[in-house]
Amino acid sequence: MSRRMFFVRHLQVRHRLFSSASNNFEFIHKPDFRPRRIILLRHGESLGNADESAYVTTADWRIPLTKLGKEQAAEAGKCLREKIREEDAKVIFYHSPYLRTKQTLDELLPYFSDSEILSCLEEPRICEQQIGNFQNVQQVLDAKKERSKFGRFFYRFPSGEAGLDVYNRVSSYIPTLVRDLDRYRRSGIDMDNVNVVIVTHGLALRLFLMRWFQWSVECFEESQNPGNCQLVTMNKRKDEGHTWMELEENDRRALCLSDACAVPRNVRLHRMDSVCGMKGDFKPR
Repeated sequence: MSRRMFFVRHLQVRHRLFSSASNNFEFIHKPDFRPRRIILLRHGESLGNADESAYVTTADWRIPLTKLGKEQAAEAGKCLREKIREEDAKVIFYHSPYLRTKQTLDELLPYFSDSEILSCLEEPRICEQQIGNFQNVQQVLDAKKERSKFGRFFYRFPSGEAGLDVYNRVSSYIPTLVRDLDRYRRSGIDMDNVNVVIVTHGLALRLFLMRWFQWSVECFEESQNPGNCQLVTMNKRKDEGHTWMELEENDRRALCLSDACAVPRNVRLHRMDSVCGMKGDFKPR
């Protein structure tokens, strides 16, 4: 018996035990908090992207966009407006407190009316990886070179964070996002009209996806940062009574991700269950 088949049958047995122990209870369908889309956006080109020496005299969180970065952000605003064009569409914005993400956001907001924007919230947990205070350029370049050999997820900058630290704080943000969305649902907002836009940084963006889709560390290490102001879109999908968020294929390919990384792990298990001929015995939550 293959390991995959053993794992699926193990889950099948667990499900049957649970079902037999609880068949006297009526299960109530849990209301769906998921929005129509979650769109993640890396900031536009920053002065630090163009010139590493900017970090020597300017705090990382105060690094501004370049002229090109502002143009990229304005273009991203147009693309965002083209993507969110449904009648009665609503938008919730979250952004990192860094200057470059706030300047990116400033270029996005004019494309939406006040009546379309439900909220615009600063979220420190989605800020850039901390690699030190005022930085020595050569030391940072050497550390980044070492990180490429060691691995981005576990490598810790001498005076800053490891990727794992960013993963932990981004993970703590997701339940806040879910609670915010559920409050809008309970207030009567149609979640099929809601779009969440998260303006953040390259590494934080990928670690958000890693946590949401439950990637392995190896899958994360194989991925790449999106380009400046590239939209990364997760769309709501429904099938056989189940609902999940799924990455658009073009975005998955741009991030160098495998097919399996585009959907949450419980959805993959459900699909594997169906392929193995046990459809209906095990359902993802």
